[in-house]
Amino acid sequence: MILMAFVFLLLIIVFLLFYILNPQTVAVFYWFGNEVTASLAVVVATAVLSGLLIGYLLYIYGVTGHLWRDWRRKRLEKRHRSVMDLYRQGMGRLVSGDLKKARRVLLKAHEQDGGQVDVLLGMARVCRAEGQLSEALEHLLRARKLSSDSLQVMFLLADTYLEAGQVDETVAVYRAILAVEPDNLEALRRLRDLHMRGELWNEALDLQKRLNKKLGGTPGSEELRIYSGLRLETARVALEAGRADAALSDLKTLVKDQPDFVPARVLLGDAYEVAGRPSEAAGVWQEGYRRFGEAVFLARLEDLAMANEDPTELLDFFRNTALNRADDLLLRLYYGKFCLRLEMVEEALEQLSEIEKSDADFPQLHLLLAEAHVRRRRLEESVKEFRKVANFDGRANFGYACEVCKTASTEWNGRCEACGTWGSCRLAGHELIKIPPAIELREIHHGELSV
Repeated sequence: MILMAFVFLLLIIVFLLFYILNPQTVAVFYWFGNEVTASLAVVVATAVLSGLLIGYLLYIYGVTGHLWRDWRRKRLEKRHRSVMDLYRQGMGRLVSGDLKKARRVLLKAHEQDGGQVDVLLGMARVCRAEGQLSEALEHLLRARKLSSDSLQVMFLLADTYLEAGQVDETVAVYRAILAVEPDNLEALRRLRDLHMRGELWNEALDLQKRLNKKLGGTPGSEELRIYSGLRLETARVALEAGRADAALSDLKTLVKDQPDFVPARVLLGDAYEVAGRPSEAAGVWQEGYRRFGEAVFLARLEDLAMANEDPTELLDFFRNTALNRADDLLLRLYYGKFCLRLEMVEEALEQLSEIEKSDADFPQLHLLLAEAHVRRRRLEESVKEFRKVANFDGRANFGYACEVCKTASTEWNGRCEACGTWGSCRLAGHELIKIPPAIELREIHHGELSV
C-alpha cells in the first residue's frame, strides 16, 4: 500500500514538472471542425492514462475469457467422466446379459451427451442383442457422421448390415474401409468372403491377390486353399462361358502350382473334353487316378468312353492298371461296373469276385453283384445280394458326400455347395472300400484257456 502511494506521488511530481516545463497549449481535434484547447502536459497525461486504461481493460477481458474457458473445459470434462462412467456401466450390464438395465443406463448417458461415439456404439450393440437392427443402424449411421473415418464404427456398421441381410450396403461399407485403409486385412478378407458368397469369383480372386501381396512370403494353408479354390472357380466360369482356351491355360498353371489339388485335375480334363480333345482329357484323368486313387477320375473316364462310344481305351486302362494294382478294390469295382454297362457280364463277375475274395464288404459291391446275377438270371443270388444292401442307409449307390459336412450329392462337385470346402467331395462310403486287416495270429501259451 505504501509502495502504491509512493508511485502515485512520484507520478504527480513528474506531471507537475512536465507541466511547468511545457506551459504551451495545443488544439486537439476530436471531430471534423470541433476542437479543444488544452495544456500539452494534460494532453500527454490523458493519452498515457487512456493507454493504461485500455491495456487494463484488455487484461481484464483476457483473464475473464481464460476463466470462462477453464470453467467450461472443467464442466465438459466432468460431463465426459460422468458419461463414460455410465457407458462402462451399460457395457458391463450388456456383457452380463441384462439388456434392459444396459439400455436404461446407456440412454441416460446418451441424454447427457448425444455426440459421444462410444455411447452410440454401445446403444447399437444393445439394439443388436435385442434384435432391433433398424434402431441399431440409426445409431451407427449417426456415429459414422460424427466420426467418418472410424474403423470401429464402420466394421460394426458392416456387421449389422450383414445381419439385417443388406449385402449391398455391407459391401459398400467394406469398400469405404478400404478407401481409408487400402491394406486392411480384415476388410479384405470379409469383402472377399462376401464376393465368394455371391459367387463373384473374379472380384474375390482380385481381393485374394491383394491379401497375398500384403501378407508377403508364402501364404498360410488356409489362404493358399482359398486362393487355389478361387482360381479353380474363375477357370470354371470361363469354361462355362465357352472360353475353353482361357480355362485350359489357367488350369494348367494351377495344376503346376498346386499338384495335389484334385479338383483342378478333374476340371482340367473337363476343359480338354469341352475343347474337343478327348484323348488328352482321358490322359489327365488316368494320371489323376494313378496319383490320387479318387473315384471321380474313374467316373469321368467311364462317361467319356460312353459318350465317344469307344470303350477300348478305358478297358485297356482298367486291365493294365489292375495288373499293377491287384489290391486296388476301387479300381476293380469301377472296372466291373463298366463291364456291366457294356454287357460284358463274365468279365464284370470276374472283377467283382476278386473283390469278394478279399472279404471286403461295402454296399456298391453287393449292388453290382445283384445286377450281374440278374443278367445271368440267377434270381436267388441276386435277391441275396440286394438284401445285403438294404441295411445301408443311402450309401448303396455311386453318389458322393462331403467329408467335412457330410452333405450328399448325386454329382461330384469341386466345391461343396453346403459348406463351401474345396476338394472335400468323395465317393459315398469310400472308407468301406478297402481290404480288411488280416487277423493277427499269436502263440497260445501253456495253461492259457482257449475259447
